[in-house]
Amino acid sequence: MCGIVGYIGTRPASNILLEGLQKLEYRGYDSAGVATISEGELQCVRAKGKLQNLQDKLAGYENLARVGIGHTRWATHGKPEEYNAHPHTDTARRLAVVQNGIIENYRELREDLKAKGHKFLSDTDTEVVPHLIAEFMKNPPHHLSPLSLQSLFLEAVRLAANCLQGAFALAIICVDFSDELIVVRQQAPLVIGFGQGEFFCASDTPAIVPHTRAVLPLENGELARLTPMGVEVYTFAGDRLKKFPRTLNWNPIMVEKQGFKHFMLKEIYEQPGVVRTGIETYIDAAWSLENNGTSPIRLGLAPDLLQGLEHIQIVACGTSWHASLVGKHLLEQLANIPTMVQYASEFRYSPSPLMPNTLTIGVTQSGETADTLAALEMEQSRRSQQPDPQFQARMLGITNRAESSLARMVPHIIDTHAGIEIGVAATKTFTAQVMAFYFLALELAYIRKTLSSERIHAIVEEMRQLPAQIELVLESQERYIEELAHDFAETQDFIFLGRGINFPIALEGALKLKEISYIHAEGYPAGEMKHGPIALLDAKVPVVAIAMPGSVYEKVLSNAQEAKARDAQLIGVVPLNDAEAEDTFDSLLPVPKVDELLSPILTVIPLQLLAYHIAARRGLDVDQPRNLAKSVTVE
Repeated sequence: MCGIVGYIGTRPASNILLEGLQKLEYRGYDSAGVATISEGELQCVRAKGKLQNLQDKLAGYENLARVGIGHTRWATHGKPEEYNAHPHTDTARRLAVVQNGIIENYRELREDLKAKGHKFLSDTDTEVVPHLIAEFMKNPPHHLSPLSLQSLFLEAVRLAANCLQGAFALAIICVDFSDELIVVRQQAPLVIGFGQGEFFCASDTPAIVPHTRAVLPLENGELARLTPMGVEVYTFAGDRLKKFPRTLNWNPIMVEKQGFKHFMLKEIYEQPGVVRTGIETYIDAAWSLENNGTSPIRLGLAPDLLQGLEHIQIVACGTSWHASLVGKHLLEQLANIPTMVQYASEFRYSPSPLMPNTLTIGVTQSGETADTLAALEMEQSRRSQQPDPQFQARMLGITNRAESSLARMVPHIIDTHAGIEIGVAATKTFTAQVMAFYFLALELAYIRKTLSSERIHAIVEEMRQLPAQIELVLESQERYIEELAHDFAETQDFIFLGRGINFPIALEGALKLKEISYIHAEGYPAGEMKHGPIALLDAKVPVVAIAMPGSVYEKVLSNAQEAKARDAQLIGVVPLNDAEAEDTFDSLLPVPKVDELLSPILTVIPLQLLAYHIAARRGLDVDQPRNLAKSVTVE
């Protein structure tokens, strides 16, 4: 959630830290700060609010420091005030620390350190860390590890890390060891970047991509010492590890707006390309009805992962949970496999009973979502204790980040290939996740022979048309939706309706509107309106209904009429040139006619645009909505 940046090298650190923090603004934050070391002194500058406030403060300093750390904070412990902003220092101001995550035992540590004379100035859990490191440096234990020969600073950090409980990533500098930058990872992401005579660290790769594409993600229980000479990685026990960086296939231009007013709008317009990439990557172009001896899908998964499945359970959060609900529909209707979708945060503490021959799928855009990773880790653990092979863990991840913690945790992943997404409100990554479920469901349908070759061929051929159809929606709808958004400048409530495979799209449309416009919005199965929610309707509550040709089309139109009879303004996501829809709705958001099974990929587009234009019309920060973070790395 928060952002960490660190630098050690030959260039002035402050500008690099600020530029890195700017690349991490999308993660969400409410204060920021940097700490550097120059001429034997620690300089720590912090500011509440946007990075510009920090930049204004730094403008008064001439700082040629070659080592430093920076941070954007999303408040957990303590209000979003400057005194709670990172970096935090020890009493003597010789150490500075930035942290992501939560230190669960900070209260006990704080009281113990207070008793030893340490003075605390913030309400945060983080502040115990510099004091704890300072205590170990002042009073080291009698039996030090071999790391003490390398650096007393490094050894003190290692000892402190072993005292901390929770999920955390740390970057630490010390005046007395000004040629060192120490970083620590435990259940919160941290990556090291390798340059020429300079090294970087960050909580996410966009912060360092402008400088290097050679990166090394730290694993849980690891710490590293960065100096101008190189990088050393150790375990919390003090053992030296041999590790090698990998090369990212990213280009810095991927994190630029490229002429769009907001990243969210840019990413909405990238969806045809995302869908096209998924199709080209995972559908065999040579497959045909005449040449159908192999699967049309090329996921590259081990055969034993999918053979003999009896159940599927999916754990996810937020938008990924909505994508998983679409996935459930596909897996059950195409592959005939009973599928459950669980909130990862709930599954962690009330898991479903163990069932045999079960595939567990974790879905997370960032690959770092704390609840999802913890749920998967718990499932792996409890299944590893089962002697019956039928109950052994079968784990699959769906993620946009092939270098993430998820990809290293589970043996099999489907990389959604959506490219970096900066806007906090997910758009193209939602579409990419839904596409991943199409590919998986078709693969399982082929393996299990639950669909004929003719039906698979028909679905695949329609899928190939989706990129062009999305482009048509964007070209034909955006200007109209921008004008329609003017009608909702004062609206306080919205209702979204859908049925069948489009019910999750109603939920996603409501979530998008909530996230960026701050309008209260709810998604419901259309048939449930009369069982309570219809009491909410009047002329001030617009209703958006998704009505696409198929098994429930007439039903949704009837449900929409119920809303219209209560004076609600009725907006329909409907097929192009449909006379019945035109008679029903006050405003139309038409999309090309498509097989009901594939319609979510199209129906979600106008809902994304509607949320975007309402928020933009209200003058809100579309890319960085209040209180939200892109990657939720705390519980």
